[in-house]
Amino acid sequence: MKNKTLISIVGATAIGKTTLSITLAQYFNAPIISSDSRQFYKEMKIGTAVPSDDELTAAKHYFIQNRSIHNDYNVGQFERDALKKLDELFKDHNIVIMVGGSGLYVDAILNGLDYFPDVDSKIRTQLNSELIENGLKPLQEKLKKMDVESYNSITIDNPKRVIRALEICIGTGRPYSYFKNKPKATRNFTPIKIGLNADRELMYERINMRVGIMLKNGLLDEVKSLHQYKELNALQTVGYRELFFYLDGNCDLEFAISEIKKNTRRFAKRQVTWFKRDSKITWFNFKTYHKNIINHIESLIKK
Repeated sequence: MKNKTLISIVGATAIGKTTLSITLAQYFNAPIISSDSRQFYKEMKIGTAVPSDDELTAAKHYFIQNRSIHNDYNVGQFERDALKKLDELFKDHNIVIMVGGSGLYVDAILNGLDYFPDVDSKIRTQLNSELIENGLKPLQEKLKKMDVESYNSITIDNPKRVIRALEICIGTGRPYSYFKNKPKATRNFTPIKIGLNADRELMYERINMRVGIMLKNGLLDEVKSLHQYKELNALQTVGYRELFFYLDGNCDLEFAISEIKKNTRRFAKRQVTWFKRDSKITWFNFKTYHKNIINHIESLIKK
């Protein structure tokens, strides 16, 4: 299996990862696995920018709309399922493509996850109650006191990340950061990491355009159909939260749309920050001819 190659394509949302992945899949006769944590769910097609029907038939895809929002799914389960699928795919292919902008899910496949002990689920329940009652700020301050290293390194404005770090601190009596960066499991494939980027203003322009296209394609109707399930974990994501807020009568539609664009831009900025930590990613401008990227990949495979 050591002669097997996993080409990982990363970058911010709306940067062109899907188009590149299909070009590479067709050129290398390779299947594609998605590492986009929002595209797993079959009820969330428009708001997660699932590849079009033509794109899905242009190359074999896995982990696209393969689950329901009613079934919880996490990064640990994805790591297990995706590695099993890779073992199957590598029996018939020397190259597989992985594409997605969910940094933690990409890292899980390429490097393995950090191990965290199980803790009492009542701790998370209590922290979620505190979040609802008092907001995120007190939880952030609590984490700062218990584990300043994690406070400075995690996405501190993400409630799920803050609560996850706190429940480990409280449940184990050790900082969340203590369990990070331990030796990871080895992988039986060679990764080639490709990143797509663009100037920030151009990236934001592409995001705004994508939001407009989603709305034209029926995003609001999709969100209306899911409104009764708005508390589900899978739906706590950009594009859905803002329109739920509108449907609940808390703002007008124009404000909700502006919030989707703003929050998507913030999300893209966090994606770029995450992936820039990895010095082994080779970055290309999103306008780069795909043939040039193919030439780069082939030069690495031949080494």
